[in-house]
Amino acid sequence: MVVDFRRAQSDHSPLNINGSNVEIVKSTKFLCVHLAEDLTWSLNTSSITKKAQQRLYFLRRLRKAHLPPLILTTFYRGTIESILSSCIPAWFGNCTTSDRSG
Repeated sequence: MVVDFRRAQSDHSPLNINGSNVEIVKSTKFLCVHLAEDLTWSLNTSSITKKAQQRLYFLRRLRKAHLPPLILTTFYRGTIESILSSCIPAWFGNCTTSDRSG
């Protein structure tokens, strides 16, 4: 990934490591954090939101099954809160207001 903040975008020469070309990509995922070439966090925020919403579906199903609140809380903390809080010091401080509101 090449991070370049110049206004006039230019072609970058190919990068070689040990004789093999390094692919230039728009974004990459490293340690469960999506890094974009323009250093915005929109892709990361939408990915985390999507994962959390998928797991909220199961929490709702468990609530409809009338499980005790302790089990629901344990499920929430183990599956949803862990996703929302993973690597939060790295990305949350640099999110835009629209990213934070979802």
